[in-house]
Amino acid sequence: MNMRVTTDRPSTVLGRQLGDELRRHREAAGMSTTQAAEALDCTKGKISRMENGRVLVRTPDVVALLHAYGVDDPQTREQLTRLTRTANRRRREGWWHEYGSVLADTYRDYIEMESICDSVRAFQVQLIPGLLQTPEYGRAVTVASRAWQTSEEIDQFVQVRIARQQRLTGEDPLEFWAVLAEGAIRQAVGGPDVMRAQLGHVSEMAELPNITVQVLPFSRGAHSGMFGPYLLMRFPQVTAQDLVLTETPTGNIWMERELEVAHYRALFDDARTAALSPADSLTLIRRAAEEYRP
Repeated sequence: MNMRVTTDRPSTVLGRQLGDELRRHREAAGMSTTQAAEALDCTKGKISRMENGRVLVRTPDVVALLHAYGVDDPQTREQLTRLTRTANRRRREGWWHEYGSVLADTYRDYIEMESICDSVRAFQVQLIPGLLQTPEYGRAVTVASRAWQTSEEIDQFVQVRIARQQRLTGEDPLEFWAVLAEGAIRQAVGGPDVMRAQLGHVSEMAELPNITVQVLPFSRGAHSGMFGPYLLMRFPQVTAQDLVLTETPTGNIWMERELEVAHYRALFDDARTAALSPADSLTLIRRAAEEYRP
């Protein structure tokens, strides 16, 4: 991922929940976004961004909108103001903000999403996914990206990547399913020693019950995932929609429209169906690791 490039920022899960609730109450009141904007003395665009979860929403604005919508129930008002405070705190207080100088907005948003989702499905063409990278492999990738100029910046970025991996082994671990094109285990990143250790680490992590790794071998020929890496994120909240993050040489793009997300679900299903089974994939990964042995 090129983490210094910022593209469209996603709405956070909690921000989207708040926006959905505000939209529901506005529609129940029979008010348009124009009328809501007049009640709040703001632009129609601000109301739309609030309802899409793409901006921090001030508690006084929520209170004013609920008043305009005729929402007088104390419990409902308290629930929504509490949700507002929680959503804003999530955006401001995550551990990743300590590394703000080396993280672009897109990557901070991704880490935030990763911290609260319950499932990630990733397809990679040429890299081991960040959640499975060893520090040495991650450093070699970071140096090759040329996005960071000093050894301190490189160190900090590698630290962030390693910190993210706690989601795989901590309390309530993330369900992680990775499909790797064979090029990801064949590209000799960092040299033979780094690759041997890296592939050994992947095979060890794949033994955990919450992690599945499959390899899509060269022998499968053309496939639907040839055009670039992507990942799908699922969230435990009932009202939360899945998110997709695609990676390009010039930046990363978030998608959350259902038709787009459904397309990537189908792509991932194609990839895992075409790939080797998890057991056969581990056999290939371990064999590849031995090939890097002197």
